[in-house]
Amino acid sequence: MATWTSDELTAIGDAEELDLASRRDDGTLRRPVTMWVVRVGDDLYVRSMNGRSGAWYRGTQTRHQGRISAGGVEADVTFADADPAGSAVHDQIDEVYRTKYRRYAANIIGGVVNPDSRAATIKLVPER
Repeated sequence: MATWTSDELTAIGDAEELDLASRRDDGTLRRPVTMWVVRVGDDLYVRSMNGRSGAWYRGTQTRHQGRISAGGVEADVTFADADPAGSAVHDQIDEVYRTKYRRYAANIIGGVVNPDSRAATIKLVPER
């Protein structure tokens, strides 16, 4: 499995927002959606505020491929499921969201730190 470089992890992990465009069945990219991104260790994650019913999340499930742009990095990626919803990585992801975006109100952060969003957590894996 491909991994992010240290510079990519820093640039994307430090970025305030990430643009994500998933691939359709025919290989074309959907319109990018802007969202928050977090880094946990050497991995990058995004979550759907609307859980698995969110339109952009459903789009990622078509081919599990797309393109992201954040922090000056543009990359083709594979969308992988995060570890099972009850795993410790989700607690770490929650904490990074709370810390990184702490200047936002708790109800806004709560949009990505809840059981439905946890179930719609995507690990971004670079395609190389």
